[in-house]
This record gives sequence, C-alpha cells and structure tokens, in this order.
Amino acid sequence: MTDSTVALLCCLDDFAKLVEEWEHHQLLPSSGQRRRRGKLCLGERLFIMVLFHVSAYKNFKHFWLYGIRQQYRDCFGELPSYGRFVSLMPRLLLPFYLLLHDFRGEETGIYFADSTKLAVCHNGPINRNRVFRGLAKCGGSTMGWFFGFKLHVLINHKGQIVAFKATAGNTDDRQPLEAMSAALQGKVFADKGYLSKSLLLRLWQRGLHLVTGIRRNMKNYLMPMLDKLLLRKRFIIETLFDKLKSHMGLEHTRHRSPINALVHIISCLAVYTLAQPKVNMGKIVTPDSVATIPCPSWPYPELGLHKSPYNPWTLGWPPHTGFKSS
Repeated sequence: MTDSTVALLCCLDDFAKLVEEWEHHQLLPSSGQRRRRGKLCLGERLFIMVLFHVSAYKNFKHFWLYGIRQQYRDCFGELPSYGRFVSLMPRLLLPFYLLLHDFRGEETGIYFADSTKLAVCHNGPINRNRVFRGLAKCGGSTMGWFFGFKLHVLINHKGQIVAFKATAGNTDDRQPLEAMSAALQGKVFADKGYLSKSLLLRLWQRGLHLVTGIRRNMKNYLMPMLDKLLLRKRFIIETLFDKLKSHMGLEHTRHRSPINALVHIISCLAVYTLAQPKVNMGKIVTPDSVATIPCPSWPYPELGLHKSPYNPWTLGWPPHTGFKSS
C-alpha cells in the first residue's frame, strides 16, 4: 500500500469519525434499536467507493472481487460479502454529500455552467426499464436521445465544483441555473442553451452576469473582448464531464437501485473534488491588469436599465446577450 493510499484512508477515516459524531448529536436517541458494529467502518466504506472511481474498473462487482479482495486486501480486516456491501451503500449518501459541501469550490467571480446526460439504460429497453420508472425521463442532447437524468454543474475558473443538481432528462438547462447560483456574484459563462432574456435580467438584478453566445437569427451585440475570450474558455467544463465519464465512471447504465445510482453520482463528484490536479483554463488576465473603460449603450433601453462605467471584473453596466463575429 503506497503512502498516498494510506494518507487518503486516514483522511477519510478522520472525516467519517466527525460525521458519526455529528449524527450522534443530531439524531433522536433510540433504546430499542441495535447498533452492532459492522465488519467495515464508515471510513473504510468511503475509501472503497473512492478507490472504485479512481481505478480502471468499470463494474463494481469486478472491482470488489479482483480489486478489494485481491489488490487492496491488505488495507482491510474482515470483509463482508458483495451483496451486504451493496445493501449498505445508501448509508454513504449523506457522508459523501457533506464531503462535497466541505470541499465546495471558491467563489472566484468567474463561473461556467453546463449540463450532461446520465443515461440509465440503452434506448432499446426503455419501455422495459422498471428501476427508474417515474423518475427518469426521455431527453435530447447533442449526442441524441436518451432515457435518464441530467447533471447540471457550475464550476469556477479553477475547475472546482461550486454547485450541481441532478434533474430528469427532459428538464430545460435554464431551469436549475438560478437555484445553483443563488449566492453567487460575478459572471457565469454558458452555451446557447441558456439564452433567456428573463433569466438574464433576474440574475443581473442580484449581481450575476450571464454571458452566452447568440443564435444566427438574433440581433448582433458587441461584447467586451475579455468576455469574448472567457466565453471561448467554456471548454473547461466539457473537459470536466469527459474526465468524470471516461476516467471515473460517472455514467452507468446497469443500476438496480435508484438510491444507489444517486450514491454513485455523488461519490463520483466527491472523488473529483478530492483529486488533483483539476481541470483548468490556463493563464488568464488578472483583474488588476484590466482598466476601467467606457461602455457602449445598453442594447435594451426598453427595459429601463442605464449604462455606467464598465469594468470587466465588476458589474458596472447591464449585461449583453452574446457576440456574433462578422
């Protein structure tokens, strides 16, 4: 067992002890319920899920048989059966959620928003799927139709996850953005799927500037060069989705329990939060090197908003809808 593996196990074990102590003070006492100590403590169960997402295994049962019982056998004492561990997985939902909350990304003022599909089965047996009946919905994406959920993610320019939300597959991308960015100020960059004048104004009124591209049939508006350059950096969140799906097994089409599917999603995001290095957008212009420049007229005079001195790193003048090059 390497030094990094030991350090990870120690950190997760310390975190698990804090969670158990917090649960002991929050839950109501019960004299009739047995609290027999299991073969694996909470820290070891969290450690197993983390190892699964950073390993090359794509199937958890194969990982349990050949990874835990062979490759990492020295890390544990007595092990339960595979079925018993799967039945204990719902208890890991709260600890992983608290872990995500504790390692939440910084509020840097520059954010990127996007969504990705999470198919729960292939398109052929959609009508025969009973595990997610009433929960998953058919939706469309750039990769075609799917049956499952959408994962909406908001990250900062350092690649840290600031907020996320899982919805049904037919949910509009613009719907969860306002809730995910409730306490944020600055600028959020997104694709054309987030175009909405009403959403732009609601976010602007509480200090968040939504920057998107525009469609071909829309009127062309000028945008600051810095915003144009940052909008081109939106690939950072696409790189994040590729890392989550290709390297950490985020999308899985053989779930047999809705709650375990949610644990799988939350644990994958928590593992990315702990992993280093994260995706990044490279070198950018710092706020100190940007001077205040006069702004053009606000393109929506009918909305009653007025222009003011513009600084690309502060909300100095009303937002624009996008930029279309000639």
